[in-house]
Amino acid sequence: MSSIIQLLPDHVANQIAAGEVVQRPASVVKELLENAVDANATDIKLIIKDAGKSLVQVIDNGKGMNVTDARLCFERHATSKIRHAEDLFTLHTKGFRGEALASIAAIAHVEMKTKQDQEELGTQIVIEGSKFVSQESAVLPKGTSFAVKNLFFNIPARRNFLKSDTVEYRHIVDEFQRVALAHANIHFTFYHNGSEMFNLPSSTLRQRVVNVFSGKTNEKLVPVQEETEIVTIQGFVSKPEFAKKNRGEQFFFVNDRFIKSGYLHHAVMAAYDGILKDGAQPSYFLYLSVPPNSIDINIHPTKTEIKFDDESALYAILRASIKHSLGQFNVAPVLDFERDSNLDTPYHYKDLEGAVPTIQVDSTFNPFSDDKVNKHYAGASSGSSYKKPAATANWESLYVGLKQEADFTTESTEFSFESEEVTGSLFNDEEVEHVVQNVYQIHKKYIVSPIKSGMVIVDQQRAHQRVLYEQFLTNMTVHQASSQQLLFPLNLYFSSSEMELIDELKLSLVNTGFVFEETNDDHVVISGIPVNVTESEISMVLEQLLSDLHDGIPENSFSQNDTIAKSMAKSLAVKTGISLTIKEQENLVNGLFACKDPNVSPFQKPTFITMRVEDIDKKFAL
Repeated sequence: MSSIIQLLPDHVANQIAAGEVVQRPASVVKELLENAVDANATDIKLIIKDAGKSLVQVIDNGKGMNVTDARLCFERHATSKIRHAEDLFTLHTKGFRGEALASIAAIAHVEMKTKQDQEELGTQIVIEGSKFVSQESAVLPKGTSFAVKNLFFNIPARRNFLKSDTVEYRHIVDEFQRVALAHANIHFTFYHNGSEMFNLPSSTLRQRVVNVFSGKTNEKLVPVQEETEIVTIQGFVSKPEFAKKNRGEQFFFVNDRFIKSGYLHHAVMAAYDGILKDGAQPSYFLYLSVPPNSIDINIHPTKTEIKFDDESALYAILRASIKHSLGQFNVAPVLDFERDSNLDTPYHYKDLEGAVPTIQVDSTFNPFSDDKVNKHYAGASSGSSYKKPAATANWESLYVGLKQEADFTTESTEFSFESEEVTGSLFNDEEVEHVVQNVYQIHKKYIVSPIKSGMVIVDQQRAHQRVLYEQFLTNMTVHQASSQQLLFPLNLYFSSSEMELIDELKLSLVNTGFVFEETNDDHVVISGIPVNVTESEISMVLEQLLSDLHDGIPENSFSQNDTIAKSMAKSLAVKTGISLTIKEQENLVNGLFACKDPNVSPFQKPTFITMRVEDIDKKFAL
């Protein structure tokens, strides 16, 4: 029989490997930016067109490559980062697998220009789907430029699976922010469709965080600093009052590499235990430095997962250092409510020694002397440190003159006082209507109401979600929503990616009842809000809405309105555990059964169940 196993051609093997390395345009952005950082660049430009589908270009001023390296870098497992297997445990670079450029070249049109500083001419290479089209010398500046065009041009199925430009652009921004936050000493510039989106000069860590997000971020940050034999931690966490619903601004960096770790995230949440609202997520930007031989990065091609040698010790150190910072900067609450903050010792005074206090003694003072008062005053007049005590009035002086007044005790019986007990009634007893309670609340969660055949049990949260959902949807699609004007406009600050979402949703939000007075790069000014929303709930509503739409905004307008109505209903609905008055319970039950579809909540969960009298009788017949 003939053999059936054969080696795959290189271009087929590269396409298979590309499925692991390149999932979307953001994957290309990540690989090219990390290569630019590894090339010791101090200025990196990222240029995007059509959310990376048409063009992803990264230009750096790094050390560049010679002619041989420029051709060899597109081969599989060709890398300058490691030489031996032992090098995997002493990594100081971002890349090391040698698969990225080969995978990108297999599924796109790539044009690379590179030149080393000491060379007179650089090299320009054009590749289309793993095939070298041209290679020639060119006059180029120092550094490397990678232009990746028409991603997935030869894999139509993968291209069709890409999301909308808005979603893909948001993923690119996430990858750009992760690299930019890890390297504050590098100048990053980001252009999308010809517009400058980010311009991040070389700066400190705190300035980089503030530049990447809004200027309002500065007041949210609490510095974290800890150095041990196992790990060195620095960075920032946010104050509890600035916690959000979503987990957008949460970053872990290990040896300047962005990672995802549910275990370390749990350590951060444990440090905030007791000072966060339910469901709130704090922001954090934490940089961990550990010995390279104590971690394993070679787990997944994306290199965002890391194995630590001693995770439990790292967990304890991270949790303790964050708790210490929150306590040091008076963020965490204390039990002593009468504590005088003026008596707190500043943290940097902990190693200072206290000075011996000076004591002044009056050697002439004798407490047993007969004329001690005279000596006391004499000492005071002769320069003693003692002062004459101020004369205080005797308590008996408060009653001087009362005996000369008329004896009021004998006349007190002549005064009449109005009785505190009101015995009259505004209505006759027969005119008062006795209200019979028809609804009952159980465990602050369910509302029970009797009906003809038995009783109905309503879930108060789901029922209110259904009522609010239909109200919002009607306002957005049928009627013109009414707004209540705010006495003072409300300023709300958001990150750049969140501001883009708000711009896209602006028309739908206006139909809901919002009035936007001003929209800037990092904040919005709201002067009007929907009538059934309070001013204190606006921030929560918008945060929940941005969290729900993080994965993309529906294309058609009805789906967009439907999503907004669901999100606002979820935010504003009465929660489980809230006690309702009789009137509120009745209104909720009546409002639910006035809805078009009262059986299910907007999220397709049942809002009520019915129990017939026959069913109850069967329970007692056992």
